[in-house]
Amino acid sequence: MAALVKKLPGLIATAKEVGTPKLMTFWKYAKVELAPPSPADIPVAIGDLSTKIANAQKQSFRKWTVNQAVVNTVVGLEVACWFFIGECIGKGSLGGYQV
Repeated sequence: MAALVKKLPGLIATAKEVGTPKLMTFWKYAKVELAPPSPADIPVAIGDLSTKIANAQKQSFRKWTVNQAVVNTVVGLEVACWFFIGECIGKGSLGGYQV
């Protein structure tokens, strides 16, 4: 145990040296990717949604390759799963809402 305590400052220094660049990279991307949408992003999102609705009405999904269909299905399932996980976290149980 005493040997571990003697090595502890060196281990902490090494962890700090190795972890600092990775943490800085994480913060660089987190500031951009985890930021809430700005007011300028809202018209772009509305335009994107209208394009998606138009493509659904034209049934352009029928021209997808099998690979594109699988990827889009998996992404849709992931979004649905995260929605349901968020619902379970929000209501505090797997059962119904506490009324």
